[in-house]
Amino acid sequence: MARVIHRLTALAVGKLSKPGMHADGGGLYLHVSSTGAKSWIYRYMLSGRRRDMGLGPLSIVPLAEARQKAADYRRLCHEGTDPLTKKKIKKLEAKAEAAKSISFQKCVDAYIKAHTPGWKNAKHIDQWTNTLRDYAGPVMRDLPIQSIDLPLVLKVLEPIWLKKPETASRLRGRIESVLDWAAVRGYRTGENPARWRGHLESLMPKRGKVMRIEHHPALPYKEIAEFLKKVREDDLVAARSLEFVILTASRTSEVIGAKWAEFDLKENVWTIPGERMKSGREHRVPLASRAKAILVKQQKLGNDYVFPGKNKRQPLSNMAMLKLLQRLNRSDLTVHGFRSTFRDWAAEQTDFPREVAEAALAHVVGDKVEAAYRRGDLFEKRRGMMESWATYCGA
Repeated sequence: MARVIHRLTALAVGKLSKPGMHADGGGLYLHVSSTGAKSWIYRYMLSGRRRDMGLGPLSIVPLAEARQKAADYRRLCHEGTDPLTKKKIKKLEAKAEAAKSISFQKCVDAYIKAHTPGWKNAKHIDQWTNTLRDYAGPVMRDLPIQSIDLPLVLKVLEPIWLKKPETASRLRGRIESVLDWAAVRGYRTGENPARWRGHLESLMPKRGKVMRIEHHPALPYKEIAEFLKKVREDDLVAARSLEFVILTASRTSEVIGAKWAEFDLKENVWTIPGERMKSGREHRVPLASRAKAILVKQQKLGNDYVFPGKNKRQPLSNMAMLKLLQRLNRSDLTVHGFRSTFRDWAAEQTDFPREVAEAALAHVVGDKVEAAYRRGDLFEKRRGMMESWATYCGA
């Protein structure tokens, strides 16, 4: 005997108020709750198991639409497909498709937020934010991350590749990283259009061939003693910090961020923690007599920072030493360039081995074999080198 369907009428559906399941036939029921709310249920058996599937409230799904949905689901059951499973799969597919529509800018923001804890300073965060905003933003900002392709990447890079090769190269790498992050998160699929090897390198000239790399302007080592005489005439913190940078062959950030807890003035050692080093590894610096004398003077300031700024709770500004150079009419120099001055002196005026000078500069050994055999930091050999350097500097 054939099952009776379409038992209900639109009028009856509107009047039903008794709580319970009211059959329309073919597995379709109108469910009336104890509060009077009405909704459609499709009930079916599959693999010997009864399942109930919600089709929506009566206020949204009228009788005719509920019957059509029930008919579609009966057809799926007849084909051996579970309607509930198919519905879940469809939802997941829709969710995945929505995820792919996430914009390039949202991925940039999420990438920077995720990596900020591993970056050393705010300057690095600003560089990422600014380059991607200023150069990639006008082209890619609001586009879905999935839609970023080779033509778009070239549209961003080509206008600055020849004019600003350094910036363009870093920008390309940052776009590549963001797209890789998005792919791992499931926001995009396919090849990364910003990758260099085997891809963009075939379309664009290498940075080194576009423009010769410019090194930081450095003072010839033969002029260092005379230069420091003028520096010592200024007794401000900026002058002391600049001389200390020179005597220790350190970076600006390492010196201005130094706190007294890093120093052992009995052993004449400055230990810079790894989180403040470019290499991410702890670095010990032997202190020459003149470098220690500068520290003794600074101790009298009674500040947590060895070289405090105008705001005593903050370190010296990273621009303070640069402004000092300007006051000395040496705008042709950079603070970082004094590391090159030291390196040239070590190579041309001393017999200290190359690896000792490189260790003094906290350079990471590039050769893996050499790195494996040289596990120490050559500290005692560097102690003699730094004292010789201080003497050469007129200390």
